[in-house]
Amino acid sequence: MDEPKHLVIVGGGFAGLKLARSLNNHPAYRITLIDRHNYHQFQPLFYQVATASLEASSISFPLRKIFQKSRNVRIRIAELLTVEPGDNTIQTTSGPIRYDYLVLAMGADTNYFGNRDIQQYAFPMKSTVEAMALRNRIVENLEAAASAPDEATRQRHLNVVVVGGGPTGVELSGALAEMKRFILPKDYPELDLSKMHIYLVENSPNVLNAMSDAAHEKARAYLVKMGVEVTTGMAVKDYDGKNAILRDGTTIPTALVIWAAGVRGNVPAGLPSIAVTPQNRIRVDVKGRMVDSDNIYVLGDLAYQETGQFPKGMPQLANVAMAQAKFMADNFKRLSHGKAFEPFHFHFQGSMATVGRNKAVVDLESPRISFQGLFAWFVWMSVHLFLLMGFKNRLLVFVNWGYKYITFDNSLRLIYTRPPYPIQNEEEEGAAVPVEGAIAK
Repeated sequence: MDEPKHLVIVGGGFAGLKLARSLNNHPAYRITLIDRHNYHQFQPLFYQVATASLEASSISFPLRKIFQKSRNVRIRIAELLTVEPGDNTIQTTSGPIRYDYLVLAMGADTNYFGNRDIQQYAFPMKSTVEAMALRNRIVENLEAAASAPDEATRQRHLNVVVVGGGPTGVELSGALAEMKRFILPKDYPELDLSKMHIYLVENSPNVLNAMSDAAHEKARAYLVKMGVEVTTGMAVKDYDGKNAILRDGTTIPTALVIWAAGVRGNVPAGLPSIAVTPQNRIRVDVKGRMVDSDNIYVLGDLAYQETGQFPKGMPQLANVAMAQAKFMADNFKRLSHGKAFEPFHFHFQGSMATVGRNKAVVDLESPRISFQGLFAWFVWMSVHLFLLMGFKNRLLVFVNWGYKYITFDNSLRLIYTRPPYPIQNEEEEGAAVPVEGAIAK
């Protein structure tokens, strides 16, 4: 037999992991799967980690455990630095690696649109570590409000601003509203939680703007009924750690801004500029191959492929990434038998988002229908349980959801950082962030 070709996959998210699993133990390929973490992260449930509904371990799964019985997949924990297409080599933090075929599936990171102040002070939520840091800050702010020396300090720590009305922002705002209603009054009887404000600020005309009219209208109605103060057609222009400043000059005093307003692809150095879009995604052809390349392929959020249905590129969703990975695995199997790659044809099934207890919106593409409410909520839960990696994780998440549904409570509101500094009066110098230093971002 010919020596197996070396297939290097960078990224252990939905796309990279699906591709590696689909080619597991295939005799034609030896696979190196590279990721900066030694675990797979289930991004759609980050917001539940951030709001203390789930433990981080419930939505994470060790990569090496997945491939314990694999004969051809090896894991490397490293970060990709540069790609050298001319030499079929990548440079990583653990050294150079040569490849016969390279698949880039590093996904996307938070896009701050060049605002350094927001990048410094706002909290993102694109990894398990960031979700944990956000959970710490939410609970720390409540503790700071409970012991605040004056009303201005207390109000600043009670206000939360969520920027971005996509699925992440909507789901996070709804979860915070449920905490405010069902959980926090029992934990903090000394606080007047009617003064806790949850602001959702979205630059486009609607929340869930990419979904149907019925979906984003119902989602907005749900949020407003739950007490979220929704502002659309507006952007957060700046944030200094104490005040969020909107485009119209409105100032919201807050010790917590959560940034869910956009993503930017993790494009490595060394790729031709013609292959990179202004949104920092990599242009690919109908076979998933990077333009101006014969052996570099791109999957998931990082891939930019224009189609008749998606003239601005396919949506950056988990089901798209997994469908692309399955298609590419089938093509690599064809290639091992001397057959050519076939073009990728994606059947978009739809999109969904949950707002809270018994509240979700679902858009299906075929048949083209939109539905909301309790049934949509069950559909959302079923899909996410199915996509989770590992039976144990599915069981843990299901049990946590069931316990919370019955008791209207959970027991995960723990602070995993050192105690905050003493609270100072707002008028005192240096009181901008009372929990300054408690979280290493």
